[in-house]
Amino acid sequence: MLTSVVEEIRRAVTRDVSGSQLLHTLLRAPWLHSLLKVYDCLLEFKTLDHRPTLPHASSLAYQIMDELRTVQCPSDEIRELYKILQSPHIQALLSSHDSVAQSDYGPVLPPLPEELPGDEDAMRIVCLVKNDQPLGATIKRDEETGEIYIARVIHGGLADRSGLLHPGDLLLEVNGNPVEGLEPEQVIQILIHSQGTILFKVIPNTPQNATTNSSIFMRAMIDYSPQQDWSLPCPDVGMSFRKGQLLEVVDQTDGHWWQARKLPITTSCAGLIPSASMLKSKRREQWWSQPVPIHTCIRPDVSKPVDEKSAGFRRSFRLWRRMAYRGCRLSCYSCSPQSTSLSNPYEEVVLYQRSPQDNHRLIVLVGASGVGVNELRKNLMKMKPSTFQGPIPHTTRPMREGEQTGREYHFVTRELFEYMVCNHRFLEYGLCGGHLYGTSSDSIREVLKMGRMCIIDAEPHSLPALRSRKLKPYVIFIRPPERDVLRLTRHHARILTSCCTCRPYTEEDYEELEEASGLMEMKYRQLFDRTVENGRLEEATTELLSIIQEAQEEEQWVPAPWSVPEESKQGKQRDKKIREERRGGLTYTMDYTSDVY
Repeated sequence: MLTSVVEEIRRAVTRDVSGSQLLHTLLRAPWLHSLLKVYDCLLEFKTLDHRPTLPHASSLAYQIMDELRTVQCPSDEIRELYKILQSPHIQALLSSHDSVAQSDYGPVLPPLPEELPGDEDAMRIVCLVKNDQPLGATIKRDEETGEIYIARVIHGGLADRSGLLHPGDLLLEVNGNPVEGLEPEQVIQILIHSQGTILFKVIPNTPQNATTNSSIFMRAMIDYSPQQDWSLPCPDVGMSFRKGQLLEVVDQTDGHWWQARKLPITTSCAGLIPSASMLKSKRREQWWSQPVPIHTCIRPDVSKPVDEKSAGFRRSFRLWRRMAYRGCRLSCYSCSPQSTSLSNPYEEVVLYQRSPQDNHRLIVLVGASGVGVNELRKNLMKMKPSTFQGPIPHTTRPMREGEQTGREYHFVTRELFEYMVCNHRFLEYGLCGGHLYGTSSDSIREVLKMGRMCIIDAEPHSLPALRSRKLKPYVIFIRPPERDVLRLTRHHARILTSCCTCRPYTEEDYEELEEASGLMEMKYRQLFDRTVENGRLEEATTELLSIIQEAQEEEQWVPAPWSVPEESKQGKQRDKKIREERRGGLTYTMDYTSDVY
């Protein structure tokens, strides 16, 4: 078996696998082979039956000698036997036999006293073999006593895997060098210049109630850079992350700094990230330290006259959304400390797989105006009309000849429309050409109840209202291709202007599309599940079909509240509270500020 291991290590060495050379040298060492031979002998000895015939051979020899002395005329054989048994060597041999037979191998230690002195500290010597990986422990100095302690043991690091160093252990020596009176930086220099094994002499921390840290998974809702965070206790251990990245939080013992790893896991050693409460405090301080902005949360003017005849099938609805999107401004609520984006820097997530009995997940396409979201949506519904269907919007405009309520639009009165707005039944709505248009959540649920996949294209500021346990939306961001591909694929395309006229694309349109798409991705990246580049329409449609199939059939990360059963009252109350928090400022809300520390 050892030979096969050595052969595998030899192959690994030729591939320059990290650490394989050290392991190969270790397995070729003569002393290791000797130890393995001793181990084999011990295993073989355990399988044999070596029970002694008599446990008291010495006493039996003395009895025989007493019997021989009683013989009146001893023969030469009796004299020789008596002489052998009286020999010191034979008596020592028989005494050793009795010791082995009675398992009397060593001195018996006296029992420990019932009460040990409490002022005597136990000392521990820890030996760690240093390699290319960091030790995974930080130290701190007590300003009052000057003593140096183990401040933190990083999960997955060398110190954590050894199980011998713990937070709060008092550090006395490093490789025979006393650390009393030294600064932490000087101790770090000793560790840096140490090679091979490192010996720590520590006094263990008083054992406390052990708490089991179970991993939880989070989605980052902000960007974080440890290089820009002056409060990070150890910048070298800090871990950066971006919006939308999945994190495995492995340790929340420290109320200010958590230990986490990025998914997919590429390293066993965790890094430090700010806790949720610390990030909330930081962002609240940052918000209040800024100058008071002028109120800009005004409704955009989208009541410009629109030529209804030239609008065509649902064209006025798309035109309203485009005008509302361009006219939207930053609301006071969205940048306040109470807004969802500022108050929740992390979102707990779990793996979810849709059951065949459940409704399909809502498919949401998001992209800047002109990127081709509507064309992709129409392509999907054209390719599989029995699978994909869009919700029917509501409007207050009069019904025209040839139209039918429930087919092109749900035609309702203005009073009913406003009543639905007051009851928060619209995911998004607005005014165009003097008429109201909107997409209701009821129309989406009707499509899902029919067993079809509801596919919609939504503005990014409406995503928080869509993210609920009942809809479980899967958001796909449509990104424009590079400028050369953009010119080639949009050469014959035409853009719809606010004056209801179509004209060819210009370089300014390409630049505006790229800028709007970049700002949208920067702001709302944490809400996107996947990203598709719409270069060639056919290739993008095929990729979308594959992604949608994965979303419906395979495991996906979703917010933890979505996994709560429908009948759970707590889940309903939580969803209701979240919706109430998100309702303020959803309409015409847009913010493109980056969140970086």
